[in-house]
Amino acid sequence: MNRGIAIQHLIRMSKEGFNITSWFFENARKSPNTVAIIEGHKQVTFGELEKMVIDTCIYFRKKEIGKGDRVLIFVPMGIDLYRIVLSLFHIGAVAVFLDEWVSKARMEECCRVAPCKGFIGISKTHILRWFSSELRKIPVVLRIKHNATGNQKLAFENTITDDTALITFTTGSTGTPKAAKRTHGLLNEQFIALREKINPKAGDADMTLLPIVLLINLGTGVTSVIAKFKAAKPKTFKPSLLISQIKQHKINRITASPYFIKCLSQHLIATGIHLPEIKQVFTGGAPVFPGEAALYNKAFGEADVQIVYGSTEAEPISSLSGNLLQHTDSMRGLWVGKPYHKTEVKIIAISNQEIILKAGETLTNLRPGEVGEITVAGPHVLKEYINNPDAVRRNKILENGKIYHRTGDSGFVDEEGNLFLCGRCATIIPFEGEPVYPFICENFIQSVNGITIGTVMLLEGRLMVVAESENQALRQSQRAALMKMKPTPADVLFVKNIPRDPRHNSKIDYEKLRKNLTA
Repeated sequence: MNRGIAIQHLIRMSKEGFNITSWFFENARKSPNTVAIIEGHKQVTFGELEKMVIDTCIYFRKKEIGKGDRVLIFVPMGIDLYRIVLSLFHIGAVAVFLDEWVSKARMEECCRVAPCKGFIGISKTHILRWFSSELRKIPVVLRIKHNATGNQKLAFENTITDDTALITFTTGSTGTPKAAKRTHGLLNEQFIALREKINPKAGDADMTLLPIVLLINLGTGVTSVIAKFKAAKPKTFKPSLLISQIKQHKINRITASPYFIKCLSQHLIATGIHLPEIKQVFTGGAPVFPGEAALYNKAFGEADVQIVYGSTEAEPISSLSGNLLQHTDSMRGLWVGKPYHKTEVKIIAISNQEIILKAGETLTNLRPGEVGEITVAGPHVLKEYINNPDAVRRNKILENGKIYHRTGDSGFVDEEGNLFLCGRCATIIPFEGEPVYPFICENFIQSVNGITIGTVMLLEGRLMVVAESENQALRQSQRAALMKMKPTPADVLFVKNIPRDPRHNSKIDYEKLRKNLTA
């Protein structure tokens, strides 16, 4: 097939149905010579990437991968990954992702939940196949690199908004994995919502560690620079390399996890380095407290710092400027902004029970200021999981045809419609007849000089502060400051390392921390 004809056929397919890659192809036609992705010493323009995507589409079809077929992907963030993902989306196949830090047992359970027809990965993942019966069950093994496909004519099927495009797994480590089903229509709504928050413009250069944002960049003509940093290995953070990338590629926006932004901010302040070229900082994936927002603002000067609250199932829920956040008192709850205008928020009574509404019944929305579980609905909110009816029953509420997602987060809405976060519902501690919200206490704990991170836990019936501090010379003053916290703790435990979530290295892993302390 002539490549030009193939492109027109694929574009026509998108117009007749709907395919999320239409955003990318539109920009590739408008700006073929604009650099799309920079990865180390390699780079590719939108026009070059378009041709690579078409060739890869035809390669996949020759390997009998087509509409609805799932392909498990083990490819690091870079040019090859997005070439592969765009190609799978475009032929109507489904891209399936597992986090690189996932255990073998967890990986195999995920494979059982969402069985795949194809497997594509770097060389070391093919070695892993020899040790995994579930991976060996996948019948079609695909190569990352392949030869040009020539002129063979192949047919492509239409996709519609309800067709699945992407499956990712939530970070939970116990129980049946929750495989989040993102359709072409859902991805489109998430793109529209995040694009409104980020406001990307052609000519921008973005250093991004957030995979979904790079897809948005490909759909808006923005150049994406792959940061020289592996999120799964926090100790690989080398600010000098990142600053060199920022200057070399004239980067004007950074989109990354709070951990990444915090480390870079601390380095900039400590060294006195200024990056006036950075006009926007966009972060999400973990909470940002006022003190941390002040750190970002100090490090990046006049840059617009935007902090997004959301989850795998609802992205975004709300957002807030760092300039506003840094001047707030979060001892009642962390202000996370006003909900995105397409997000419907209801605060419901906290319960471990499934919620089943009868026809005509509605959720009881708590009064302003009352703390409950945050539930959200909207066109960009995930409606179902793959092969996990228990998770659907626990996490979804059907209200007269509308699906609300239970976030598992506690919080409240004030009289002005601002949303406040009080932490995970599961971590709330009943203490002396009142609820203690560890999340709110964490803001105070990390504001103490020399404390990196900390929380409160009920250990053997005593309310204890657990704080990460390596500077033993400060511990006496730290203990004195922490004992002033309300409610007053029984004591303070200092530890060298508090375990964090493996995805962003930002949120406390409460379950692992408790196991470490009680072992």
